[in-house]
Amino acid sequence: MRNAEDWKPSKFVFFRGRLAGSRDTREVGISSRIMADEVAALYQSHLKTYARGRLADLGCGKVPLLAAYREYVTDVICVDWSNSIHPNKHLDVACDLSGPLPLETESIDTIILSDVLEHLSQPASLWKEMARLLTRSGHVIMNVPFYYPIHEAPYDFYRYTEFALRRFAESSGFRVVILVPIGGVPEILADITAKNIQQLRWIGPLIAGFIQKTCSLFLKTSPGRKLSERTAKIFPFGYFMVAQKQ
Repeated sequence: MRNAEDWKPSKFVFFRGRLAGSRDTREVGISSRIMADEVAALYQSHLKTYARGRLADLGCGKVPLLAAYREYVTDVICVDWSNSIHPNKHLDVACDLSGPLPLETESIDTIILSDVLEHLSQPASLWKEMARLLTRSGHVIMNVPFYYPIHEAPYDFYRYTEFALRRFAESSGFRVVILVPIGGVPEILADITAKNIQQLRWIGPLIAGFIQKTCSLFLKTSPGRKLSERTAKIFPFGYFMVAQKQ
């Protein structure tokens, strides 16, 4: 990883031992805090089990998950395309993830693919490349949004159901180890409402923050957790997946 000594937390930060979305609005918008927190919790929970050896962070951007996985791996390779809207001072390999990746076959033990797959015009190509790059029993650890607005336009191409993700993985030689929805109706409603209301001048951001905080507190209650879990199957906010190369 280039310029590792200059790396700083961005989208995700550790607070009291817990990985969460940053409260810096330059990194995570007020209306996206719930999504960021839930994604962060899943990575923190599973990286210690599945991240190992030589790791490739594909679509790395500012390498927001580095602090969460670096203690479990021996080497980090940052890969992204040169037109990313995110600063790329840590970039080791610049390439289009929809095409051949200039890395050696079976040279990677772990792949991180966080909020990236929806931005690829040819996702099947990347699945084949990930299968080529990974060592035997290597893992892809990833997340994608589902009920989420268009972002990074015009490079926002797809939303994937759990069935599409499983099909991509299994048809490319992977075994799905974990595939779970991220959030449900409470998170979706809070996200949509906050994203729209924050456009109101002056008071909008305050109300958006209140909505996100109220929903976070509701999700800590038994009724809130049950509503989220019960609705996540058909109204998922997003998905988290771990797939192992066969």
